[in-house]
Amino acid sequence: MCVQEADQVGQVMENPDNRTKPWPLHCELLHTHMENWQKDPPLRPSTGGNSLPFPIQLESICEDTVIADRKQNQMNFVPSLRSGEWSDIGRRPSMEDTHICIGDLKKKFGYNVVSEEAISFYGVFDGHGGKSAALFVRDHLPRVIIEDADFPLELEKVVTRSFLQTDAAFAETCALESSLSSGTTALTAIIFGRSLLVANAGDCRAVLSRRGAAIEMSKDHRPFCIKERKRIESLGGFVDDGYLNGQLGVTRALGNWHLEGMKEMSGRGGPLTAEPELKLMTLTKEDEFLIIGSDGIWDVFTSQNAVDFARRRLQEHNDVKLCCKEIVEEAIKRESSDNLTVVMVCFHSEAPPPVVVERARVRRSISAEGLQNLKCWLEG
Repeated sequence: MCVQEADQVGQVMENPDNRTKPWPLHCELLHTHMENWQKDPPLRPSTGGNSLPFPIQLESICEDTVIADRKQNQMNFVPSLRSGEWSDIGRRPSMEDTHICIGDLKKKFGYNVVSEEAISFYGVFDGHGGKSAALFVRDHLPRVIIEDADFPLELEKVVTRSFLQTDAAFAETCALESSLSSGTTALTAIIFGRSLLVANAGDCRAVLSRRGAAIEMSKDHRPFCIKERKRIESLGGFVDDGYLNGQLGVTRALGNWHLEGMKEMSGRGGPLTAEPELKLMTLTKEDEFLIIGSDGIWDVFTSQNAVDFARRRLQEHNDVKLCCKEIVEEAIKRESSDNLTVVMVCFHSEAPPPVVVERARVRRSISAEGLQNLKCWLEG
């Protein structure tokens, strides 16, 4: 097309009155420059032939058109969701992980909301000190979210508020039945049309694959993170040997009301908070899938390694549940010592296409967990 357009420009230069062929829409700017030049030609030496006497690059115009078309295709993208999950007790004596996959919150709970689009909900909950908190949050949080009066119009406010309300509700439950006292990390993902909202409190992690490149949708909340440590100390807490108040390996979680000095019902709260960090993203055609995993997965997988592994498996069989199972089995082979849970959400019905992701080759002798700890410390 660019060559044809250049030929048209040459014809106009030779015979300005011969304009029988219409100008393409994205060449109107070029046409305007031509007319202006003919009325008031610049004082510069002739370049000879049919060369253009002004600094316009046809290649640039064509490149801009390609970029515009690509953006338009991304805007027209509608995710085709399919999900899978797998979990294993691993090397622990008991299983404290749990998870949830809800294809349509409205249909699940029978609520009428403004939008006609399905609102999908996925979550991984990693309990500690027992499984009660993880089960409670799994069973109550989705309902608290959808019952909020501002759902789904103010989704970010709703999710943050719902995490805190669910945490307070569990405190009341534990006050009535102390045997339930425990804690849990929580990572949820809500997909609403083309919007993806990830909420995280703890050290589970969500990673998005975009044309084979790993994009971390959450940050691990651990005591060695400078930002978390500053927040903890400002609220009267401390970090001892890598543990919050010498007791917990995470700095955000629901539950743990039985641990002295961790949480307060009133005022500014204690050093352990249930408030999640949020990340909102608009999905495009280049986004392939989302992996949500408990920390046992990320102890032996880096984010990019997990994406690479999952892409290879999906290209082999395109079975999401089987892919989750294979990730968990690989984590066991790599000697993860924790419970293991993976939830995966794919945004296309087809398997990911082959791509070459350019990454710097780095020779390292540090574990996936150690690498993530170092990254978190450097980011502050």
